[in-house]
Amino acid sequence: MPLPKSPRRWVGALATAGLLAALAACGPQTPSTQQGSVPGASGGSTGSGGHRATSTPAPPPVVMTPNVSDGASAVTVDTLVSVQAREGSLSNVKLDYAGHDAHGSATSGAISGRLGKDRSNWKAEERLEPSATYTLVMTGRNASDSATTTKTTKFTTQNLDLSQQTFPMLYPLKSSTVGVGMPVVLNFDVPVKDKATIQKHLHVTSTPAQPGSWHWFSSTQVRYRPATYWKPGTKVSVNANVNSLDAGGGVYGQTSARTSFTVGRSMIIKIDLGSDVGHVYRSGKMVRTIYVSAGKAGWTTRSGIKLIMAKEWNKVMTNEMIGAAEKYRLTAAYAMRITNSGEFLHSAPWNSAYFGRANNSHGCTGMSTGDAGWLINNTLIGDPVVTTGTSRQMELDNGYGDWNASFKQYEKGSAL
Repeated sequence: MPLPKSPRRWVGALATAGLLAALAACGPQTPSTQQGSVPGASGGSTGSGGHRATSTPAPPPVVMTPNVSDGASAVTVDTLVSVQAREGSLSNVKLDYAGHDAHGSATSGAISGRLGKDRSNWKAEERLEPSATYTLVMTGRNASDSATTTKTTKFTTQNLDLSQQTFPMLYPLKSSTVGVGMPVVLNFDVPVKDKATIQKHLHVTSTPAQPGSWHWFSSTQVRYRPATYWKPGTKVSVNANVNSLDAGGGVYGQTSARTSFTVGRSMIIKIDLGSDVGHVYRSGKMVRTIYVSAGKAGWTTRSGIKLIMAKEWNKVMTNEMIGAAEKYRLTAAYAMRITNSGEFLHSAPWNSAYFGRANNSHGCTGMSTGDAGWLINNTLIGDPVVTTGTSRQMELDNGYGDWNASFKQYEKGSAL
C-alpha cells in the first residue's frame, strides 16, 4: 500500500497497524493457529492454570486378616478363629478341617461361625480339633464397586494324646425323669486343674427358672444343685461346652457334652431309726408306712439326706464288700443304693423279726420284700431319703450327699 502523503497521517497509520497487531495477539486463536494438542489430550494443557488431567484411581480391594497366619503349625486347640475386614466387608467365610482323633481314626468337618452385623468381622463358634489341618476360605467385597476378593489360609493344630485330653460325662442321662433332689453330675476322666475356666463354660437352664450352684467335689467331679429341691415338672437342660477348652496343666477338653431331663413328682422317704419306722410322702401326702431295721452297734446307719442312686434286682451282698468279720452271703430281691460306701434300702426277709423294733444290719436299711418291691417300682433316681435318729452323720461326698449342706455352704464349692 502506498504511504500517505501527509507525515501526520503516516504516523497515524503506523499506530493503527500496531494496535491491531496487539489486539490480535491478545485475542482468541482459532484451532488452526494453536500449538500442541487439544485440551484433555495426553500432555496437553487443561486451561490457563496449566494442570494435567488424571484418571480416577481404582478402589482398593477388601483386606481380610485372620488371627491365624497362613502356614502356622501347632496352633493351640482352644483358639477361636476370627477374621477382620477393612476397605470392604465379608460376604462368606468357611473353615473346614481334616485329621485324626486320639484313637487314630480319620476325622473331618466344618466349624460354624457368625458374621458381625456390619460384616466387618467373623468369629468361629467352636474351638479347634487336635492333629488336624484347617482350611480357611474368606470371601469379601470392596467398599466402592463391590469387586469380590477370595483369600485362603491353611494351618495345622497341635497334637494331643489321650492323657492330654479330658472326657466329660454328664448325668442324669438325656430324657431321664428324676426325683426332686437329683443333682447334675459332671465327671472327667483326666483331672482338671483350671476349674474356673471349665466352670465358666458349664450352663444349666431350668424351666421354671430356679437358682442353683456348681460345687467341685474333686478335680474329676463337679455337681450342680438348686437352692431347694427342684420343683416337680421342671425341665432342665445342661451344656458342658468344654471341647478343646484349656483345663490347665497342658490338658484340654476332649469333647463337649449335653443332657436334658425332667423332674418328676415329689416323692420323699422319711425314716426314723429311733422308732424304726419309715413314711413315704408323694406330693406332700403320706402314701405308705414301712417298718425297717438298720445298722446295729459298730455299723451305725448315717443320718442325713441321701438320694436313691441306683436300683438293682437280686443284689448279692457279702461281708467282703464292707469288710465285716462275720461271714455272710445274702441275696436281696430288691435293692436301692443310697451311698457310695454301701448303704442300700433293700428287702431283708432274714431280719424280719427286727422290723419296727431294733436295728440289726451292717448299715443298710432293711424291710420286707413287699415294701422293698413297692419302693423300687415307685421311686425315681434322685428321690430323697431323709434318715434321722442316729448319731452318725451323712457325708457331703458319700454318694449324692449334696443336700447335707446349706445352699450358702454349697456355693462355697464353686470355682467362681
